[in-house]
Amino acid sequence: MAQTEQRARPRVRAGFLVVVVVAIGLLFGVPWLTLVLPWPPVVVVIGAVVFVGAAIAFPFLMFLGHGRGRDWAARVGDTLLGVVWVLFAWSVLGLVARLVLPGRAVAVAVLVVAVVLIAWGVHEAMRVPRVRRVDVVLPRLGPDLDGTTVVVLADTHFGPINRVRWSEGTAAAVNALRPDIVCHAGDIADGSVAQRREQAAPLGTIEAGLARVYVTGNHEYFGEAQVWLDHMASLGWEALHNRHVVVSRGSSRLVLAGIDDATAKASGLEGHGAQLDAALAGAPEDAPVLLVAHQPRQVVQAAAGGVDLQVSGHTHGGQIWPFHYLVRVDQPTVQGLTRHGQTQLYTSRGAGFWGPPMRIFAPSEITLITLRATPNG
Repeated sequence: MAQTEQRARPRVRAGFLVVVVVAIGLLFGVPWLTLVLPWPPVVVVIGAVVFVGAAIAFPFLMFLGHGRGRDWAARVGDTLLGVVWVLFAWSVLGLVARLVLPGRAVAVAVLVVAVVLIAWGVHEAMRVPRVRRVDVVLPRLGPDLDGTTVVVLADTHFGPINRVRWSEGTAAAVNALRPDIVCHAGDIADGSVAQRREQAAPLGTIEAGLARVYVTGNHEYFGEAQVWLDHMASLGWEALHNRHVVVSRGSSRLVLAGIDDATAKASGLEGHGAQLDAALAGAPEDAPVLLVAHQPRQVVQAAAGGVDLQVSGHTHGGQIWPFHYLVRVDQPTVQGLTRHGQTQLYTSRGAGFWGPPMRIFAPSEITLITLRATPNG
């Protein structure tokens, strides 16, 4: 058995390498075909040099940036990824348009659209998220908690681009809502606490009337998940590491439960892994349950466990069109309020971004959920 596995590993690595090479070839090759090929030979040659050079540099930049923690490389590589993804998506449409339109006209149109979308996407990514308001009816909610407000903050992704001012503005926007409960649904940062401490510091200024709770996202498990849990606790947040807290007003109670990210167990970090039974152990059975879980697909566990409402992030709403089609393959929903049996799921588009500093047709959000005991409030 061991010998079979050893023989299989080189084939797996080779297959993965082929997939990576083909993907990079398409990402950079299709824009070259659409934007450069219709022009005179000298432009074609210069364009080929530029696109081939960028394609060769790209994996090295990503490795240095995300594999070796070099922020300068991550900034360049992530930006290049965003630019080439936009060019690729619109170049594919351009190749279709070339069936009926002149190649040079299509090339100019695709380039103009891409430049406008990239500029707009950077602006959308860097601004403080807008507030998205949603009412959610929980039939088991007691009358004294009717109207309770829950802010969902997810996917802040503090990273290679220093966003201290953005973080301060986001915290101020949350505080302006005067929420009863604030939930951070994971993916605080890309990097260690030591690297991102300054960017994350404004999270400690966020206020809530009843509770501030946090769960891990998949990006925490790329590095220091437990350290981030401890750091958030030091900032005054309840770290819901497969546990719950109960909040109350008058005679009404609400269970706030949290589970680790779906990738936690595979990370090999001792004591980590999504455990809904542990999170709900000892919770009052007559109180509704609001579960914070990073990935929407964890709603399968939530529905089986009788959870009333799950709030999640992870998807970024797709972040850059048309990536949401790929996200939908892995997740039951990309954004918004959906129902899964008796369990409702709210998926936030997230506050920040991962990788490319762009958001195109997937605006960031701070979610303000108002819990209602009845449809009429």
